[in-house]
Amino acid sequence: MSRIYLVRHASHDRVRTILCGRMPGIVLGAAGLKEAAALAERLRDSGATLVLSSPRERALATADAIAGALGQAIAVAQELDEIAFGDWTGRSFAELADDPLWRFWNTSRAIARAPGGESMAEAQGRVLGLLERLKGTCVLVSHCDVIRAVLLKVLGLSLDAYDRLAVDPGSLSLIEYWPGGGRLLGLNERPATA
Repeated sequence: MSRIYLVRHASHDRVRTILCGRMPGIVLGAAGLKEAAALAERLRDSGATLVLSSPRERALATADAIAGALGQAIAVAQELDEIAFGDWTGRSFAELADDPLWRFWNTSRAIARAPGGESMAEAQGRVLGLLERLKGTCVLVSHCDVIRAVLLKVLGLSLDAYDRLAVDPGSLSLIEYWPGGGRLLGLNERPATA
């Protein structure tokens, strides 16, 4: 069994306005730097011996703060990467609102696929494969829907229930995980920023 802190990267300046996905050059804003520092302080005494991160800059910067507090190195795990949103990458949420494929994506996550990208089920499969290999206490820095995919599996819910879970920027959720199962210990904790 592993104890896993699932950390959503801290805030960047386009959060909640642009579907950044795997766009390069998305870095933490001023608020995000404070959130990363607060996460690092919160996790300092967690006993985590492994810090894994998505390869996206915003996740790596968040992981760097946490790893520094823990005295650990960061390892990049491709399995933690953001969902590949394909043709939607870089578009504003306002612009996507009238797209029928976008509406289908948001009502049918268990079967929908981003055009030119991947499905949430594929993202769930890759991250669960990683979790199966982990031991001990770990910190995984990733993205909202990737974390939701893990939490939904642990809770035994369909991917269609994704919007029932809040996973805010700069938040952490805690699970215990074993091959084929797990349990939720904490959800969407946002450590206070200074």
